[in-house]
Amino acid sequence: MAALGFAITTVNATSVIMEWQRAGHPIIYWAPFVWEFSSYFAMLALAPLFWLVLERLPPRRENLPAFVALHAGLSIPYSLVHQTGFVALRKLAYAILGTTYNFTHGQPLTTFFYEWRKDLLGYLIILAVYWYFFSREQDAARKPGAPRRIEIRDGATAVFLDPQEILRVEAAGNYVEFYTASKTHLVRGTLAAWEPRLSPLGFVRAHRSRIVNRARIRAIKPTPSGDVMLTLDDGSEIAASRRYRTGLETSPAL
Repeated sequence: MAALGFAITTVNATSVIMEWQRAGHPIIYWAPFVWEFSSYFAMLALAPLFWLVLERLPPRRENLPAFVALHAGLSIPYSLVHQTGFVALRKLAYAILGTTYNFTHGQPLTTFFYEWRKDLLGYLIILAVYWYFFSREQDAARKPGAPRRIEIRDGATAVFLDPQEILRVEAAGNYVEFYTASKTHLVRGTLAAWEPRLSPLGFVRAHRSRIVNRARIRAIKPTPSGDVMLTLDDGSEIAASRRYRTGLETSPAL
């Protein structure tokens, strides 16, 4: 995406110069490059946020209306931040070159709407690219025989875990804890973000703050309160909510 954007940005900048030449206007060779590349760098800075949104609300048939509504709404703050970013870069570049830059020319709302139309198209293209690779990652996780190591960041260390090693994953504020038989790994993130990645690997929700490896469950015992107690194959016992009992009992093991 970065390479394609670089190529398009270069073509756009040189096209402006060629149009000026045909129209007989004075040519300031650096200006179109400042305009186009400031927008390009601001777009690249925002692009990784699309993956975070897809992790928190993956596109599924049952949540399609919410998915469409979310991204329709997000296109507005995206455009606002994008415009703010490239205007700041342009003003900086112009100041270094000893001149000033005026973006809105006294018409901020009209200018914002004009740019938002273009940003909406860019937003949809970026979303489609990330959606494609996000879907491929999910499909690869479901394929029999596919590599199933999970990469996590435990502090500054990259740790690669076999899903079979993981007993459960629990929320801990702004972090999640990966429990294995030998060690607990503390990783920055949320349970909601990890659940779509773990579900294809045989993990099921057991509690609003806990996901468990279905293949490691050895017994499911009801409690007087209506909840259940899970016994894992390492001998540990963890509580599970009645809300998720059906999923625990019917989800296939890894």
